[in-house]
Amino acid sequence: MSLSNDGMMIVLSSPSGVGKTTLAKKLASLKKYQVSISYTTRKPRTNEKDGRDYYFISKDEFKNLIANNELIEYAKVFDNYYGSSKSKVLNHLLNGNNVLFDIDWQGTEQIKKQKLDYKLVTFFILPPTKKELFNRLSNRDMKDKLIVNERMKKFNSDVLHWKNYDYTVVNDNLDKCCDEIIKYIESGKKEIEKNYNKDFIEKHVNSLIN
Repeated sequence: MSLSNDGMMIVLSSPSGVGKTTLAKKLASLKKYQVSISYTTRKPRTNEKDGRDYYFISKDEFKNLIANNELIEYAKVFDNYYGSSKSKVLNHLLNGNNVLFDIDWQGTEQIKKQKLDYKLVTFFILPPTKKELFNRLSNRDMKDKLIVNERMKKFNSDVLHWKNYDYTVVNDNLDKCCDEIIKYIESGKKEIEKNYNKDFIEKHVNSLIN
Protein backbone atom coordinates (compact mmCIF):
# COMPACT_ATOMS: atom_id res chain seq x y z
CA MET A 1 0.00 0.00 0.00
CA SER A 2 1.38 3.38 -1.00
CA LEU A 3 2.07 5.78 1.86
CA SER A 4 2.38 9.56 1.80
CA ASN A 5 6.17 9.34 2.09
CA ASP A 6 6.51 6.94 -0.84
CA GLY A 7 8.08 8.20 -4.03
CA MET A 8 6.29 9.11 -7.25
CA MET A 9 6.93 7.96 -10.83
CA ILE A 10 7.77 10.62 -13.43
CA VAL A 11 7.85 9.55 -17.08
CA LEU A 12 9.52 11.35 -19.97
CA SER A 13 8.82 10.13 -23.49
CA SER A 14 9.46 11.55 -26.95
CA PRO A 15 10.26 10.63 -30.52
CA SER A 16 13.92 9.74 -31.08
CA GLY A 17 16.33 12.68 -31.00
CA VAL A 18 14.20 15.20 -29.10
CA GLY A 19 16.56 15.22 -26.12
CA LYS A 20 14.65 13.43 -23.36
CA THR A 21 17.75 11.62 -22.05
CA THR A 22 19.66 14.89 -21.60
CA LEU A 23 16.53 16.36 -20.05
CA ALA A 24 16.20 13.43 -17.63
CA LYS A 25 19.79 13.83 -16.45
CA LYS A 26 19.31 17.57 -15.94
CA LEU A 27 16.09 17.05 -13.97
CA ALA A 28 17.69 14.36 -11.83
CA SER A 29 20.59 16.65 -10.92
CA LEU A 30 18.27 19.56 -10.08
CA LYS A 31 15.70 17.67 -8.02
CA LYS A 32 17.59 14.55 -6.91
CA TYR A 33 15.22 12.25 -8.78
CA GLN A 34 16.37 8.65 -9.07
CA VAL A 35 16.75 7.86 -12.77
CA SER A 36 15.60 4.37 -13.70
CA ILE A 37 18.53 2.96 -15.69
CA SER A 38 17.12 0.82 -18.48
CA TYR A 39 18.37 -2.48 -19.79
CA THR A 40 18.97 -2.39 -23.55
CA THR A 41 20.17 -4.70 -26.29
CA ARG A 42 21.60 -1.92 -28.44
CA LYS A 43 25.32 -1.20 -28.59
CA PRO A 44 26.62 1.71 -26.48
CA ARG A 45 27.38 5.03 -28.16
CA THR A 46 30.86 6.47 -27.81
CA ASN A 47 30.00 8.56 -24.73
CA GLU A 48 27.94 5.92 -22.91
CA LYS A 49 28.99 3.73 -20.01
CA ASP A 50 27.48 0.45 -18.83
CA GLY A 51 25.66 0.86 -15.52
CA ARG A 52 25.57 4.65 -15.80
CA ASP A 53 23.56 5.27 -18.97
CA TYR A 54 22.13 1.79 -19.59
CA TYR A 55 22.72 -1.83 -18.69
CA PHE A 56 23.92 -3.21 -22.02
CA ILE A 57 22.90 -6.86 -22.36
CA SER A 58 22.29 -9.46 -25.08
CA LYS A 59 18.89 -10.24 -26.60
CA ASP A 60 18.89 -13.64 -24.87
CA GLU A 61 19.53 -11.98 -21.50
CA PHE A 62 16.73 -9.50 -22.17
CA LYS A 63 14.30 -12.27 -23.10
CA ASN A 64 15.13 -14.01 -19.83
CA LEU A 65 14.20 -10.83 -17.94
CA ILE A 66 10.84 -10.81 -19.73
CA ALA A 67 10.24 -14.51 -19.09
CA ASN A 68 11.02 -14.11 -15.38
CA ASN A 69 8.70 -11.07 -15.07
CA GLU A 70 11.60 -8.89 -13.90
CA LEU A 71 10.65 -5.80 -15.92
CA ILE A 72 8.09 -3.19 -14.96
CA GLU A 73 7.96 -2.13 -18.62
CA TYR A 74 9.74 -2.89 -21.87
CA ALA A 75 9.55 -2.04 -25.56
CA LYS A 76 11.17 -2.82 -28.88
CA VAL A 77 12.39 0.36 -30.57
CA PHE A 78 14.29 0.34 -33.89
CA ASP A 79 15.07 -3.39 -33.55
CA ASN A 80 16.48 -3.01 -30.03
CA TYR A 81 14.85 -3.80 -26.69
CA TYR A 82 14.64 -1.43 -23.73
CA GLY A 83 13.20 -2.18 -20.28
CA SER A 84 13.15 -1.11 -16.61
CA SER A 85 13.85 -3.34 -13.62
CA LYS A 86 10.71 -3.92 -11.55
CA SER A 87 12.52 -4.65 -8.27
CA LYS A 88 14.83 -1.62 -8.50
CA VAL A 89 11.98 0.76 -9.30
CA LEU A 90 9.73 -0.53 -6.51
CA ASN A 91 12.57 -0.42 -3.97
CA HIS A 92 13.27 3.23 -4.82
CA LEU A 93 9.59 4.11 -4.48
CA LEU A 94 9.24 2.33 -1.13
CA ASN A 95 12.28 4.21 0.14
CA GLY A 96 10.65 7.54 -0.71
CA ASN A 97 12.65 8.25 -3.87
CA ASN A 98 10.97 9.83 -6.88
CA VAL A 99 11.79 7.67 -9.92
CA LEU A 100 12.35 9.29 -13.31
CA PHE A 101 11.80 7.15 -16.42
CA ASP A 102 13.28 7.91 -19.85
CA ILE A 103 11.15 5.50 -21.87
CA ASP A 104 9.18 4.92 -25.06
CA TRP A 105 5.39 5.40 -25.30
CA GLN A 106 4.96 1.62 -25.33
CA GLY A 107 6.59 1.31 -21.90
CA THR A 108 4.51 4.21 -20.59
CA GLU A 109 1.29 2.43 -21.58
CA GLN A 110 2.45 -0.71 -19.75
CA ILE A 111 3.11 1.20 -16.53
CA LYS A 112 -0.26 2.96 -16.73
CA LYS A 113 -2.13 -0.33 -17.23
CA GLN A 114 -0.60 -1.80 -14.08
CA LYS A 115 -2.29 0.91 -11.98
CA LEU A 116 0.41 0.78 -9.33
CA ASP A 117 -0.41 2.44 -6.02
CA TYR A 118 2.05 5.29 -6.56
CA LYS A 119 1.55 8.74 -8.02
CA LEU A 120 2.38 8.78 -11.74
CA VAL A 121 3.00 11.93 -13.83
CA THR A 122 3.73 11.55 -17.54
CA PHE A 123 5.37 14.03 -19.93
CA PHE A 124 5.74 13.94 -23.71
CA ILE A 125 8.60 16.01 -25.12
CA LEU A 126 8.46 17.72 -28.53
CA PRO A 127 11.18 19.37 -30.66
CA PRO A 128 10.84 23.08 -31.54
CA THR A 129 10.90 22.26 -35.28
CA LYS A 130 11.35 19.24 -37.52
CA LYS A 131 14.51 20.81 -38.93
CA GLU A 132 15.99 21.08 -35.43
CA LEU A 133 15.14 17.42 -34.83
CA PHE A 134 16.97 16.43 -38.01
CA ASN A 135 20.00 18.46 -36.92
CA ARG A 136 20.03 16.84 -33.48
CA LEU A 137 19.84 13.35 -34.97
CA SER A 138 22.55 14.15 -37.52
CA ASN A 139 24.89 15.54 -34.86
CA ARG A 140 24.40 12.55 -32.58
CA ASP A 141 26.46 9.37 -32.89
CA MET A 142 24.66 8.48 -36.11
CA LYS A 143 26.89 8.89 -39.13
CA ASP A 144 24.64 6.64 -41.22
CA LYS A 145 22.12 8.82 -43.06
CA LEU A 146 19.81 5.83 -43.43
CA ILE A 147 19.47 5.62 -39.63
CA VAL A 148 18.64 9.32 -39.38
CA ASN A 149 16.08 9.03 -42.17
CA GLU A 150 14.52 5.97 -40.52
CA ARG A 151 13.99 7.93 -37.30
CA MET A 152 12.59 10.94 -39.15
CA LYS A 153 10.06 8.70 -40.94
CA LYS A 154 8.87 7.24 -37.65
CA PHE A 155 8.48 10.70 -36.11
CA ASN A 156 5.05 11.41 -37.63
CA SER A 157 3.51 8.32 -36.00
CA ASP A 158 5.38 8.57 -32.69
CA VAL A 159 4.44 12.20 -32.10
CA LEU A 160 0.72 11.40 -32.15
CA HIS A 161 1.04 9.68 -28.77
CA TRP A 162 1.32 13.07 -27.05
CA LYS A 163 -2.43 12.99 -26.32
CA ASN A 164 -1.98 10.02 -23.98
CA TYR A 165 0.29 11.96 -21.60
CA ASP A 166 -0.58 14.26 -18.72
CA TYR A 167 1.52 17.12 -20.12
CA THR A 168 3.40 17.90 -23.30
CA VAL A 169 6.30 20.36 -23.41
CA VAL A 170 8.52 21.75 -26.17
CA ASN A 171 12.25 21.27 -25.70
CA ASP A 172 13.46 24.46 -27.38
CA ASN A 173 15.72 25.35 -24.44
CA LEU A 174 16.96 22.78 -21.91
CA ASP A 175 16.77 24.99 -18.81
CA LYS A 176 13.38 26.39 -19.74
CA CYS A 177 12.02 22.92 -20.47
CA CYS A 178 13.30 21.60 -17.11
CA ASP A 179 11.69 24.50 -15.26
CA GLU A 180 8.39 23.89 -17.01
CA ILE A 181 8.36 20.18 -16.10
CA ILE A 182 9.23 20.90 -12.46
CA LYS A 183 6.46 23.51 -12.35
CA TYR A 184 3.87 20.96 -13.51
CA ILE A 185 5.10 18.36 -11.03
CA GLU A 186 5.05 20.72 -8.05
CA SER A 187 2.12 23.01 -8.85
CA GLY A 188 -1.45 22.57 -7.62
CA LYS A 189 -4.21 21.47 -9.98
CA LYS A 190 -5.75 24.94 -10.38
CA GLU A 191 -2.41 26.53 -11.19
CA ILE A 192 -1.68 23.86 -13.79
CA GLU A 193 -5.09 24.29 -15.44
CA LYS A 194 -4.41 28.01 -15.68
CA ASN A 195 -0.94 27.68 -17.24
CA TYR A 196 -1.14 24.53 -19.39
CA ASN A 197 -2.09 25.54 -22.93
CA LYS A 198 -3.24 22.36 -24.67
CA ASP A 199 -4.42 24.27 -27.76
CA PHE A 200 -0.89 25.63 -28.27
CA ILE A 201 0.53 22.09 -28.05
CA GLU A 202 -1.97 20.75 -30.56
CA LYS A 203 -1.13 23.53 -33.04
CA HIS A 204 2.58 22.86 -32.53
CA VAL A 205 2.12 19.15 -33.23
CA ASN A 206 0.21 19.96 -36.42
CA SER A 207 3.03 22.25 -37.54
CA LEU A 208 5.51 19.40 -37.01
CA ILE A 209 3.65 16.76 -39.02
CA ASN A 210 2.23 18.92 -41.84
